[in-house]
Amino acid sequence: MSFVQLKNVVKKYNDRISVDHLNLTIREGEVFGLLGPNGAGKSSTIKMLSGLLKIDQGEVLVGGCSVAKNPIEVKRQIGLVPQELAIYENLSARENVTFFAKLYGLRGKLLKDRVEESLSFVGLLDRASDLASSFSGGMKRRLNIACAIMHHPKLIIMDEPTVGIDPQSRNHILESVRELNRIGSTIIYTSHYMEEVSTISTRVGIMDHGHLIACGTQEELRSKVAQDNKIILQVTNLVDLAIQELREHPLIKNVIHTDQTIELIVGTTQSYLQDILFILSKHGVKIQTLSQVEPDLEALFLSLTGRTLRD
Repeated sequence: MSFVQLKNVVKKYNDRISVDHLNLTIREGEVFGLLGPNGAGKSSTIKMLSGLLKIDQGEVLVGGCSVAKNPIEVKRQIGLVPQELAIYENLSARENVTFFAKLYGLRGKLLKDRVEESLSFVGLLDRASDLASSFSGGMKRRLNIACAIMHHPKLIIMDEPTVGIDPQSRNHILESVRELNRIGSTIIYTSHYMEEVSTISTRVGIMDHGHLIACGTQEELRSKVAQDNKIILQVTNLVDLAIQELREHPLIKNVIHTDQTIELIVGTTQSYLQDILFILSKHGVKIQTLSQVEPDLEALFLSLTGRTLRD
């Protein structure tokens, strides 16, 4: 059953089109991962979906309600975890969650119970009386989540919730996503981190330049690049001329590199390997290791857009 529908949605900033006739359906009860680099249109899509940004054209429905016609009803159904922290540093954790809970009309015993429940869920109940300003970056992110879920929203939107935090907090947030989904929430999760989306999502959408360029289960998306191969080489003495020649090769679909690593997306024919070795050897590049891995979502993104997710 569809819970979120975007129909021919357009968003413009002056003459620049940020979201270009986007059509997307998100099913009730799924974790939908939305991927794309900066400027892909993810944040604009999220803001229109949550009623924070005017829709220039098209229609957005949440639980059958139009965002444009029934914004208050839609907002009651949504819990938004924004990319920029939406907490008050000079308030305690408990005061932060209480403030947002009151905005949703919670009062009395229900208010108190929901505040305690939310703080417990994100692992901050023992720090409930401490000021948010005393928290680490990861703890602030978790408090951000507590403020978004205390009203038991049907749809939780998480916009880059793990930016700039430690691995322990990242793992805690990913586990929170799984648990929120298990107890019934539909979740939209945007990220630059392919591995996060791979871990938690039931379906994935990839945006680029305002368009949804691929959408489906991870198995469906991987099948789109099943004909490709991903080659990873550890090298020394890498020079720009070698990279340039690799990029000009007709069988090599994409090349990304650091000083000591080259990742290639190549076609299915075996002749590519001999050519790669020849090119690198010709330019004095020494190969330390060479491995071939199964195409993944990153490979799909490269294949579709010609760039990496974090470009």
